[in-house]
Amino acid sequence: MAVVSGWRALFVAAVVFAANVAAFTQTHQRRCTRAANSCRRHSQATPELEMAEGGSIESSPFVVALTREEGKNDKLRNALLSNERVAGLPVQIYELPCIEHADCPDTDKLAPTLASSQFDYVAITSPEAAKVMASAWIEAGRPKLGNVAAVGKATQEALTQYGIEVAFVPSKATAATLVKELPPSDTAVDAGRATTLLYPASAKAQETLQKGLEKRGFDVTRLNTYDTVPASWSDEQISLAQSATIACFASPSAVKAWLKNTAELQTPRALACCIGETSASACRENQWEESNIFYPEKPGVDGWANAVAEALECMAEK
Repeated sequence: MAVVSGWRALFVAAVVFAANVAAFTQTHQRRCTRAANSCRRHSQATPELEMAEGGSIESSPFVVALTREEGKNDKLRNALLSNERVAGLPVQIYELPCIEHADCPDTDKLAPTLASSQFDYVAITSPEAAKVMASAWIEAGRPKLGNVAAVGKATQEALTQYGIEVAFVPSKATAATLVKELPPSDTAVDAGRATTLLYPASAKAQETLQKGLEKRGFDVTRLNTYDTVPASWSDEQISLAQSATIACFASPSAVKAWLKNTAELQTPRALACCIGETSASACRENQWEESNIFYPEKPGVDGWANAVAEALECMAEK
């Protein structure tokens, strides 16, 4: 009887496993089917783009728009061109910047603050914030900085290129993860005071970082050192947007700018491929269907490229 019971247990386990696999497969197929249907609707409603990547003329059903600021899309472009999953598909890639950067009232305060005040930490959350920080640091005469915390590999690389050493990078490239993982300063703890942190930020950055750290007892000084504004599009760029089947977003600001610039277009929304959860959440908040949002669990260019590949494969399964 023990042998029979054992076989029965194995049989039940096998049935449960097969059911779970089937359920997963069906879920993936439903998501891909919905994305494919979206692609079909889009291709029926919009003209195909004729100018392909590299300037050659050809027609393609899959058009990917890279929406970072001008000149900052090369990493994703290269990752897509070298991605084996993308290589076999008829896809065109073009740059369509959604945002531009502008100064804020706090822009001119950063250099004097760096020159006159010492903080335990300086938190930098994006490559653009790294650029603004480095410019002010150089203007201030390269004063000694506290430990610099960088959100994400790209931000760390940008700071390093400017000669600023990075002491801390959270395990995941989000402000929420930085809030959880950044340790209090040993110097501050020994002195019996709060850990101080300077946060040069975008004016549109959410309050996740400073509010979260303040709840942990940090003394946070936020300076809104730059702003992101929607880029103005030419008629040609509007035509490109009308042809896009996939739009790649690296920030909530880019999502909002895309919607603003495409509000008058009589075409279905492009599928959204996001660098991470923050941009994906912005898409949800602006009524993208969940099945039309693709993003990696851990933010980064390689994962972002794989998210685009997944979206393309789903559309190709029509």
